[in-house]
Amino acid sequence: MKYDVLIIGAGAIGASIARELSRYLLKVALIDKENDVGNVTSMANSAIIHSGYDPIPRTNKAKFNVLGNKMFDQISDELDVKFERNGSLTVALYDSQLPLLEELAKRSKENGVKVKLLSKEEVLKMEPNISPEVKGALYAPTAGIIDPFNLVVHTVENAVDNGVELFLNEEVINIEYHDELSKVLTKDKIFEAKIVIDAAGLSSDKIARMVDPNIDWKITPRKGQYFVLDHYKVGLVNRVIFPLPSEKGKGILVSKTTSNNYIVGPSSEPVDDINDLSTDTMTLSNIRFQASEMVPSIPFNQTIRAFSGNRATCTRHDFVIERCKGKENFIILGGIESPGLVSSPAIARYVVEEFVKKTLTLKENPSFNPRVKKYLRPKEMDFKERNELIAKNKDYGEMVCFCEQVTLGEVKDVLSRSVPPRSVKAMKKRVRAGFGKCQGGFCQPRILAELAKHYKVSWLDVNYDELDTNILVKNVKEPK
Repeated sequence: MKYDVLIIGAGAIGASIARELSRYLLKVALIDKENDVGNVTSMANSAIIHSGYDPIPRTNKAKFNVLGNKMFDQISDELDVKFERNGSLTVALYDSQLPLLEELAKRSKENGVKVKLLSKEEVLKMEPNISPEVKGALYAPTAGIIDPFNLVVHTVENAVDNGVELFLNEEVINIEYHDELSKVLTKDKIFEAKIVIDAAGLSSDKIARMVDPNIDWKITPRKGQYFVLDHYKVGLVNRVIFPLPSEKGKGILVSKTTSNNYIVGPSSEPVDDINDLSTDTMTLSNIRFQASEMVPSIPFNQTIRAFSGNRATCTRHDFVIERCKGKENFIILGGIESPGLVSSPAIARYVVEEFVKKTLTLKENPSFNPRVKKYLRPKEMDFKERNELIAKNKDYGEMVCFCEQVTLGEVKDVLSRSVPPRSVKAMKKRVRAGFGKCQGGFCQPRILAELAKHYKVSWLDVNYDELDTNILVKNVKEPK
């Protein structure tokens, strides 16, 4: 199979590049070793659209964070992704921290980010549940929260709708680089491409070494553990609440989410295994302690899940965005940790403009459509709108997940699209069935049934996540 461009990795970065390339008349392939898109770092993060005040000025992190932030109003509209520009507060709890806030304010100015230093009284007026011990804060109004799962899914969907070919469960085992046409070998296929783009996240250094064994950087996975709280009440916090950042990262945050839950975390610990997604009591207890210093009234008794995700921390301490030395048609995107999510569309545009356009002649795709087909969300409709929808399609009146109020119509809709879910977890990320208080205890059998029906397979063949993660092992009796 021959392509103009092959992208390795269907996370936020690879997805954004694929969509950007779909604006042109190119043959593009997007491949990933997972059974779904955005299934590693892009689905296990803080879901924050950072303002850009924090990265060290003149780094790739600063440049692409600020550029990307400005793009999200348009992107979220075109891709029908939940996004709220609710702002962030970076708080000082001790007098000794106030000079650090002022340093961050100066850095914000260098990065071109609008911020405001707040007094204790101003902070408590904006966020009454912050600790009364707070001394001040840095307010960044352009920060926001987003649905990270569907950001990636909808981005890939739009790319595929515009001509990109998606291949899942394709782990790269070797790359034979050639100036004209490189070969990318997976366990099952051989892809040939004029340009190969390494957007493999936690494996980006591994992929890069297949072409250049002497790269001068490597990925050290850094794990972050989180709490997720149930739909508690409006106003616990209204903005993203950060402590002062350290060399380990932005620290333990407290934030609402676009689904009206609350998220608390992450920790920051180096791990050897990129697949280590365990959580532990000691780390979670430390997260509780640090978060409660900022917001004492966090109702941890409303916790419905603890999870972890690994980010691709690079020994360069910055994003790697470059051509491979001596191999100009191999483009490396490595170490894209935070603020990678917000940076993704700006990085994608840069890669196309600075690398792809200087190698290939690009002609605009006259049929390119930047929008996905609108998603119908009955629980966000008023009573009249919902009844009108149900009158047109009764599936939108049949509840599948009561915790998250997900209807059969929504389940069938995502299954009908160009990047459908192939597993229970993939369905969960798209429609939130299983994200509620019961964590799939009641809705999972119905989701199993709908996946089996759609793909015309036995319930026994439906995976929870990746291949061979079957939930059921044998029939006791035939399901009805």
